[in-house]
Amino acid sequence: MSPLTRRQLLALGAVGAGAAAVGAGGLWWTSSRGGETLGGDRALLQPEVLTSRDGVLDLALEAAPTRVRIGAREASVQAFNSSLPGPTLRVRGGDTLRVAMTNGLEAPTNLHVHGLHVSPEGNGDNPFVSIEPGESFDYEYVLPQDHAPGTYWYHPHRHGHVADQIAAGLYGAIVVEDPDPVPVARERVLVVSDITLDGSGNLTEVSPPQRMMGREGETVLVNGQVRPEAAAAPGERELWRVVNACPSRYLHLTLDGQGLRVLGRDVGRMPEPVEMTEVTLAPGNRVELLVDTREGTSTLRTAPVDRGSMGGMMGGDTPGDGPGDDEPIDLLILEVTGDPAGEPGPVPAGTALRDLRDEPVGARRTIDFAMDMGMGGMGGMGGPGGMMSFTIDGREFDAERTDQRAQVGTVEEWTLTNSSPMDHPMHLHVWPMQVMSEDARDVSGPRWQDVVNIPAFGEVTVRVAFEDFGGRTVYHCHILDHEDLGMMGTIEVS
Repeated sequence: MSPLTRRQLLALGAVGAGAAAVGAGGLWWTSSRGGETLGGDRALLQPEVLTSRDGVLDLALEAAPTRVRIGAREASVQAFNSSLPGPTLRVRGGDTLRVAMTNGLEAPTNLHVHGLHVSPEGNGDNPFVSIEPGESFDYEYVLPQDHAPGTYWYHPHRHGHVADQIAAGLYGAIVVEDPDPVPVARERVLVVSDITLDGSGNLTEVSPPQRMMGREGETVLVNGQVRPEAAAAPGERELWRVVNACPSRYLHLTLDGQGLRVLGRDVGRMPEPVEMTEVTLAPGNRVELLVDTREGTSTLRTAPVDRGSMGGMMGGDTPGDGPGDDEPIDLLILEVTGDPAGEPGPVPAGTALRDLRDEPVGARRTIDFAMDMGMGGMGGMGGPGGMMSFTIDGREFDAERTDQRAQVGTVEEWTLTNSSPMDHPMHLHVWPMQVMSEDARDVSGPRWQDVVNIPAFGEVTVRVAFEDFGGRTVYHCHILDHEDLGMMGTIEVS
């Protein structure tokens, strides 16, 4: 008999406990040869844009169930302001962003402005706020005058509900505008997400194996659309702001036939754009791409990424027990036709990035991400001898406990280790990280990110400048099921 594929194992896991001992991450991907069940959208749509004026952006944001069209069907999702994705918020360094947040859901929620360097205290980027169903909360975020330009995003962060709410559709982009922008013919915000719907267009329940692996939705969307189409003229330069808003899916992006340069990744802008043919985004990562258009039809595509498996923890390697063994997925079709455009002009040099390698280190610490078979875990997956636990430094998340303490004005070096057989993308709120080395190999030049992937059984070293703000916040795995199941810690900076 042939070994079961991951799809077959997942199908079994949805209807019986027998497949639960295998585990897998996600249902059927929409691929270049599939997806006919949902059909294809046509013109790429941009989310509504809300822009600050006179240094302030005031808005009302409601998280609530809504009906939207996804491909050829009506779908019941959860969304901000009834839009999938929510509105794009455009601000500048020094602005104040005020959000009157209302919870129209049946579960508690809150709001995290992912990647913004703002205070975590009070009604700032405070992950410990809980907005109960039917209640509201007024957030206020004050951006430093020199805040790094770039693409950021917002989403719920109420522990225990994060993966469910983002998988249901609660996310939107934030753009911090560049004071010296690159001249482009147009900007496109591309929020990539995934979702799983049943035959009636309703959100499906996620199984214990999918939670353990980190769910991957059956349909991948760009701005809430299935394989939308965009048009351009030859010789144009476009800026694509890509957000990986998937709860667990890694994106390995290519764009055949077009010139592609990376302008920025997560935090800020690179001094010079770097030519690339492919780029990988862990969940929560963003990338800004300069697309130099060439005549023809091109496809923005994501290839599968091997992010590890549960085989070694389940008593052996089982075929299909991890994500990454499916086919590439078409995300967006770009049609380049018509008369050639004029020369777009040079790309102005960006500001040199700060390099913490030249600065004294006030403290060093090692932080370990682990998954264990043992009693008392939160994973909800039975196995010989107990449950699966998801831990940092051997402990599951406790909002009342402070795991790390740091001082304002200091630079620390953190060695992030992964003693598990799956990758874990680590996100630190408020303060971005400079990646120093990956598996003992030094990283050339300053590279700043707020989500850093730690490979299975691997190690990454970062440095963090704890400046501008004190307060208490969190760091966690951005495979959001893992976060909800306990892979999160707290840090207090004073």
